[in-house]
Amino acid sequence: MFQLSSPLGRFRLISILEALSFIYLLYCSIYLKRMLGDDSAIRIPGMIHGGLFCVYCLFLFQAMEVASWSVKRAGLIFLTSLVPIVPFFIEPWLKREQDRLQGSTPA
Repeated sequence: MFQLSSPLGRFRLISILEALSFIYLLYCSIYLKRMLGDDSAIRIPGMIHGGLFCVYCLFLFQAMEVASWSVKRAGLIFLTSLVPIVPFFIEPWLKREQDRLQGSTPA
């Protein structure tokens, strides 16, 4: 599914994990903290999401170099991480980009 040996494969995986952690963090902050009154509910998920977001930014930079993306394209991809469900919609495009790059390099 995800080829972790390539920067784009690692970026695809972290993109999905970061989106899932964002959705879970929103759940924790809205339901557990606001509705149930548990003030400590977002501490651990928030730290996990923050770490994944930092790794996301690092892997985006690596993928940008390998795929020869412009700063504008990388910036638009970065913006997708700010809306929780959008990374799921760009995943097919990232998969095509990875396939394109693998087809252009000798095996």
